[in-house]
Amino acid sequence: MNKKVVGGLILGLALLGLTGCGQQAKTTKTTNLTVVLDYTPNTNHTGLYVAQQKKFYQKHHLKVKIVQPPQSGADGLVAAGKAEFGVSYQDTMSPEMSGKKKLPITAIAALVQHNTSGIMSRRADNITRPKAMMDKRYATWNLPIEQAIIRTMVDQDGGQYKRVKLTPGNFTDEVVALRSQKVDDIWVYYAWGGINAKVQNYPVNYFAMRKINPVFDYYTPVLIGNNRYLKQHPKVAKEFLAATKEGYQYAIKHPTKAATILENKVPELKGKQAKLVLASQKWLAGQYQAEVKQWGYIAPQRWNRFYNWLNKEKLVDTPLAKNVGFTNQYLPK
Repeated sequence: MNKKVVGGLILGLALLGLTGCGQQAKTTKTTNLTVVLDYTPNTNHTGLYVAQQKKFYQKHHLKVKIVQPPQSGADGLVAAGKAEFGVSYQDTMSPEMSGKKKLPITAIAALVQHNTSGIMSRRADNITRPKAMMDKRYATWNLPIEQAIIRTMVDQDGGQYKRVKLTPGNFTDEVVALRSQKVDDIWVYYAWGGINAKVQNYPVNYFAMRKINPVFDYYTPVLIGNNRYLKQHPKVAKEFLAATKEGYQYAIKHPTKAATILENKVPELKGKQAKLVLASQKWLAGQYQAEVKQWGYIAPQRWNRFYNWLNKEKLVDTPLAKNVGFTNQYLPK
């Protein structure tokens, strides 16, 4: 066989191999996923929208639809298999982790590494610590765990929780609520409510719950997954988190660009909200991953510490087991 024939055969085989590879790439299956949020879109969710807009999900052969939650939240929807993934909170998940109300959901990543919850009040009222909430009107959601946290903080600070005036209130704008004089202090997530006060140049006092008691440095918000789906499709779950990580790391490195992406994906955040979105995004850039080396990591000690407190306070019908409700096994390295 002469060199020309051999060369022709080699070239033909090479082209055949390239064609085969091309066909394989074209036939790679794209997996459709639905992610249901915990609330209206905000900067806690930016990484999801960035991963969608920058085609990080597409790179991992995923097509992800982001939807807003029903009034009852994301947990039930994910548990029913109507969404593969969702956004939730460790505290609200607690009654769903055991007993008759147990749901087949698991937290698979922390979207914000530390709890940014705190109490905000008008600066003139001098509510700078928990016991100063006595004889003041606290805007409560009427949730047992929420009120137990307030009670613990006030009593441990030397105050008397029974003197806190619980005033029903579920405000979408905490600054407006304080301006209205309808309440004196209010639970906020600093990344939005606290930053909003700064943006509006409204003088407030604020103290962070995790600084008052480390037990309250629980995980909020978290990504959750449907247990059956996680078990049947572990590779998809890992690809989903790998792409989501890329979205959040982009938001960490480029908060201004990430804020623009969020606004473009969620037009109602433009206009009057744009200044708040940008300021919140810049602040959260240092909070998504904070000091941990692995994005999304959930520390067992912190998770269990909060659930042990719930057990001790008898805030759950059935005691919560160690390490129940979360896993780090799907996180990208």
